[in-house]
Amino acid sequence: MKFTWQYNHETPRKLRSALKMNGVTSSLMKVVIFHGGKMMINDEEKWAIDIVNPGDTFSIVIPPEEANDHVDEFDAPINIAYEDDDFLVINKSAGVATVPAHNVEVPDSLVNRVKHYYRVQNYENQVTHVATRLDKDTSGLVVFPKHRFAHAVIDRALKRHEVKKNYYALVSGKIATTHGYIDAAIRRDPDSFVKRMVAADGKPSVTEYWLKEAGEESSLVKIRLHTGRTHQIRVHFSYLGHPLVGDSMYGAPDNKLIDRQALHCYWMQFYSPFKREWITVTAPVPDDFKQALQAKSL
Repeated sequence: MKFTWQYNHETPRKLRSALKMNGVTSSLMKVVIFHGGKMMINDEEKWAIDIVNPGDTFSIVIPPEEANDHVDEFDAPINIAYEDDDFLVINKSAGVATVPAHNVEVPDSLVNRVKHYYRVQNYENQVTHVATRLDKDTSGLVVFPKHRFAHAVIDRALKRHEVKKNYYALVSGKIATTHGYIDAAIRRDPDSFVKRMVAADGKPSVTEYWLKEAGEESSLVKIRLHTGRTHQIRVHFSYLGHPLVGDSMYGAPDNKLIDRQALHCYWMQFYSPFKREWITVTAPVPDDFKQALQAKSL
C-alpha cells in the first residue's frame, strides 16, 4: 500500500519529519523498511534523512502483510458496523471473545472470524490487527485496523484518549445522581488472575456517566470512558455499590433478566487521517439487553 502527501510548507525538512507530520511513527518506518517497504520523494526511493522541499510529493510504501499461521481461521458470521480501506469495525455479539484464548477446543473469536473474512475477501493485508477489545460477555463495537499504518494511528489516538466510546449499562439498584464521574484507580486483584479492583496504588481510571432511567431495583446509565482499563466499567460501578446486572464476578445479585453483564458499547468515534474526517459508528442495543429493559419497565 502506498500513501502519498503533498508538501506545502515553506521550510524544507527531512523526509522522516515530513512523514511524522502525517502520522507515520518511527517504529512504523523501521518495520516498513525491515519488511521490504520504502520511503519516496517525487516517486524516487529515498532515505529518511533526505530533504523534502516545498511542492514535492513524498510517500511511504507498506508491503503486504501475510497472515499469521499460528492464528486459526473460523468460518462464522461477523456483523460489520463500518468498513473502509483502513478500518473494520465489528458489532460483537455477547458470548464471543475478542481475541483467541489458549487451549480452547474451538478457535472461535473475533480475530479468528476476521482472519477468515480477510482471506475470503482476498485483501492485500491478511494480518488481523485488533485495536480495541471488549470482554467476552460484553456486546458492541470493536475496531480492527486493516494495515500497520492504521494500527499505529489508532494506537496513538487511544493513548491520547482521542478514541471516544459510549456504552449503555443496566446497573443494580437505584442511581441517585443524574450525572457523575468515578475517579478511582484500578489494579489487578491479587487473589485472582482475572478480576480487577479499586486500589490507591492502581492505574488512574475515570468513568463518566449519565442516568437515563431509574427504577427501584435497577437503573439504565449512559457511560463515557476517559481511560481504558480492563473491566473498568464493571469495577467502577461495583465500587459505587451498583454492580452491573448479570455481573456475578463483581457482586451483582442473581437475576432473571439477562444471562451476562448488561453492558453494550453502542457508539464510537475516532479520526481517520486517511479520509481526513471523523468516523462515527453506532451499534443497536441487542435483543437480550432490550428484553431486560422491557422486563424492568424502564
